[in-house]
Amino acid sequence: MTSPSRAASRVARQPAVRVLARVGLAAIGVLHILIGAIALAVAFGSGGSADQSGALQALVAVPGGLFVLWAVIVGLIFLAAWQVLQAITAHKRGEKLIEVVKCVVYAALAGIAISIAVGGRKDASSSEKSMSAQLLAAPGGVFLLAAIGLGVVATGVVFIVNGATHRFERDLRLPPNRWAIVTTMLGRVGYISKGVALIIVGGLVVFGAITSDAEKAGGLDGSLKALTQVPFGVFLLILIALGLIAYGVFWCVRAYASRLKEA
Repeated sequence: MTSPSRAASRVARQPAVRVLARVGLAAIGVLHILIGAIALAVAFGSGGSADQSGALQALVAVPGGLFVLWAVIVGLIFLAAWQVLQAITAHKRGEKLIEVVKCVVYAALAGIAISIAVGGRKDASSSEKSMSAQLLAAPGGVFLLAAIGLGVVATGVVFIVNGATHRFERDLRLPPNRWAIVTTMLGRVGYISKGVALIIVGGLVVFGAITSDAEKAGGLDGSLKALTQVPFGVFLLILIALGLIAYGVFWCVRAYASRLKEA
């Protein structure tokens, strides 16, 4: 093991670092629970943005929510740092790339959360529509937007496959106790539900590219709300919302019950 890998491994084994990484796992869970709850409210006719920024803004609106939001921010920052440690100590190039991508995602979520915590308001759906409009206006942008949509669809398929084949359980490192059954069941439902949601998002992005309509490519919030306009869409939205809540609970239980990967 190289010197940087040894140093990263020593840091990753520190109890405080591992505790903060668990806080980050729980933060991901809280976000998905909130997104699922907002999606459920949308299904029953209420408002709200069923995406990460909407969930974070909903958190600020409740008593004590700002304190929880800052705890989520700390967790996301340390979870991103944890992925850096995992990337350094990973042996295969593909594993390193996956850990780096996770780091970028968690760091971006932390950035959105910080913006909201300090009083900013970030409408992810509007931002995504604006980006889609810019791509459609650019030469070759239609093909790039379609490729992005297909990439999201492919990610959704991966989530469904991971849930259906239990592949996600390989990284759980669960002790053989009652938590193992609960965690894996929540994970299976959650992975499949999130996969379905991502396929809907990606499909609408591709449709927006084909029709040159940026309004169709509105991200997770716009995609879930679009379900209320189609036959049986509300029923599907309720199932997806419950699945996202299960996915969030899975992350929270995982933060408590699973053994973190040794770096």
